[in-house]
Amino acid sequence: MSRPPVPPFTEESARVKVQAAEDAWNTRDPEKVAGAYTEDSVWRNRDGFVTGRDQIVEFLRRKWERELDYALRKELWAVLGDRIAVRFQYESRDASGQWWRSYGNEQWEFDGSGLMRRREASINDVRITEAERRIFGPRGEDEHGVDVLPLR
Repeated sequence: MSRPPVPPFTEESARVKVQAAEDAWNTRDPEKVAGAYTEDSVWRNRDGFVTGRDQIVEFLRRKWERELDYALRKELWAVLGDRIAVRFQYESRDASGQWWRSYGNEQWEFDGSGLMRRREASINDVRITEAERRIFGPRGEDEHGVDVLPLR
């Protein structure tokens, strides 16, 4: 199974990979997202560790049961060979209605077929009011490739 673009990545092909990841995560479909990872992919997400597609699917199901109205933006930070670094922000609300903005950085490593074999994510959460929201659903086609994440 191949998941183009494949390494070694250029800045252009890495941007395509980052946008594809953002688009997939915004579907909130655990199986669709997990399909971009190797069968034995290893994750560090915050303080948790996940190995393999089955655990990825279960992790994402639990995540999106808690993080309601999830909407994400990712931006390319750096690229080298089979590795891509991204920064991201997403917003969601919890069951009580409290809105959150989550800031993070990810380091990705890919196999030769373009599947991600390693993902390391560091994430911090900030309470926001509904009026402070700025990410509403998936990015429009006209925003693809545009860096839109302010620092705060």
